[in-house]
Order: sequence, then C-alpha cells, then structure tokens
Amino acid sequence: MKKAPTIRDVAATAGVSVSVVSRVLNPDSGPVAPAKRQDVLRVIDELGYRPRAAARELSAGHALTIGLVVTDLSNPFFARLADRIVWEARSHGIQVVLMTTQEDPHLEADSLDTLLDRSVSGVIATPTGGNIEKWARLQDLGVNVVFVDRTIDELTDVDVVSIENFDSAKRSTEYLIGLGHTRIALVTGPRSTSTGRARINGYRAAHEDASLAVDPLLIRDVPFRGDSGGDAVGSLLAMPQPPTGLIVANTAQVQSSVRRLVQVGIRIPEELSVIVFDDNPWTELMSPPLSVIRQPLDMLAVHSLELVLGRMQGKLPDGPRLIEVKADFLARSSCAPLAQTAIH
Repeated sequence: MKKAPTIRDVAATAGVSVSVVSRVLNPDSGPVAPAKRQDVLRVIDELGYRPRAAARELSAGHALTIGLVVTDLSNPFFARLADRIVWEARSHGIQVVLMTTQEDPHLEADSLDTLLDRSVSGVIATPTGGNIEKWARLQDLGVNVVFVDRTIDELTDVDVVSIENFDSAKRSTEYLIGLGHTRIALVTGPRSTSTGRARINGYRAAHEDASLAVDPLLIRDVPFRGDSGGDAVGSLLAMPQPPTGLIVANTAQVQSSVRRLVQVGIRIPEELSVIVFDDNPWTELMSPPLSVIRQPLDMLAVHSLELVLGRMQGKLPDGPRLIEVKADFLARSSCAPLAQTAIH
C-alpha cells in the first residue's frame, strides 16, 4: 500500500519550508507570496495530499484540540504542570486531551496512536525517551510537537521548553562547595533522560571549576517511580565516607529521599546539608525548611502553549526553538558550613 504524502513531502517537493505549506493551508496564519502559494497548491494537487482535520479546523476558526502527554500524574511536579498547561490552553480556547504514560514507552506509543486518531492539532509532551519513529511520524503528518521538561536528542527538529537543568545543578553544587563541602551526593533521574544527564553534567562542572575530584559513587541516577530515592539515600549514608551534602535533583524522589533521612534520624543541617529540586509547599514546613531549586511551572506552561499555538498558526520561523527558563535557588535553613556539620 502506497504511503500517503505528508506535509513534509509537500514542502520538499515545492522547495519551501513546512511553515510555508502551513500558511498556504491556513490563509489567516500569515502571508505567502502569490507565486509560492501557487507552487504549493500545485504540489498538493499532484501528490494528492489531504490536510488533516486539525488544519481544516484551524482555517475554519473552529475550536482546536491538542494532546498533553505527561509521564506520571502521581509526581506532584507533573500533576501541577499539567494543571497549568490545561488552564493556559483553555484561556486560548484550546481543548486538551490528557494522556499519562507512567514512564512506560508502550503506553506512550498507545497514547500517540490515540491522539493521532483524535486528529489533534498539536502535542505537548514529556517524552519517555523512546518511540522515536512514532514521534517523527507524528510530525510527518503535520502534528506540531513541543517537548516540555525533557527532550529526545535524536529528534533535532522539535521545540523544547525546560528549566536550565545544567545551570540549576551547577548552582546548587557550587553553593554547597562554597560552604566547604567536598563530599556532595547527587540523587537524580535516569541518565537515559535529558534532564538526568544535564543535571549530572552541571554537578560535575561545579566540581571541575573548584578543582575537586568527583567520586562517581556519590552520583545516583534512579528511576522516577517507586522508592528508589530512599534506597539511594540509605546506600549513600552507609558509605565508609558518607556525604556531608546532598542534592536531590529527581523531583519524583524528593519525598522518598527526605523520608529516609527522617527515618534514620539524620539531623539537617548538623549532619547533612540538603538541597532539593522543586518547591512543594511541605518543603517550607519542614524543620528546618529545605533549600530548593524552584521550577517555574507557570513559565513552562506559557512557553509550551505559545510554541504549539505559534506553530499551528504558522507564525514562528523555521527551525526548532529551545527555551530554557531560569529556576530560582532559595537558600533556607537546611544547609550549613562544613565546620558546623558533624562528620559521621
């Protein structure tokens, strides 16, 4: 069976960009030179390209629908991010189909098939890291894709919105180094994710700038689900030379990690200085309040919607965009100079 032509096939044959084809299909989305418009329309006719329902909705001014694919709604970060994105979409009159993958590539693949059947205009997603061919196919069919929080390195033409992961990890590590700590542990997400790799690299860069060797045993990249954060913390504390500083850069494992510290009776910051990523309300209610990297959920949601809507309307220039939002570091009472930290 012959493969149906895609919007990329039209663009390549006509010698124009995908955004130009999008503007031809959606006349209100931006200007196109008359000669170029005729070329595109001719190629559309020759190839037998049929615009998806989403494109017709856009040109007709009907309500648009986008897909929102998040990995784990039991993770407070993603639950709050999804809430912000849905709220932002509704403010633009956009309907949202919410899917969750539970960090499972197979569930993600099913979700993408469902969204394709629903003829969504765009997809905002936190990818699992797999399904590269399915993501590419989605784009080939003219679906506008924006990754938020994470990306997939092999997909180089996808818009991405995230925090400054490298800088955030580097800044928090530098803060502890500035307090005199040299054995700083990092509990972060899997190295298979872009966020996990970036945060490890930022941690390493802070050590390099301070001419400190990195003990690889102090770096624990753990899954997002389960109690792996607590297990990692328990293992770190059992080392012959345990850390005096701890950065939990895996948002899903913050509660598990802190729970283990409480269970074993670690005094913060007297025995261990602690920084965690994300600013759940309970982090400020801890005794002492935890120092945090606060991730700007509102900005992540706003930029994600701006990108997917801009792509749907053909208003953005060609080429992928990377928007990295600065995350604030809030120093509270969970960190202390090494001289005030008991070496256990």
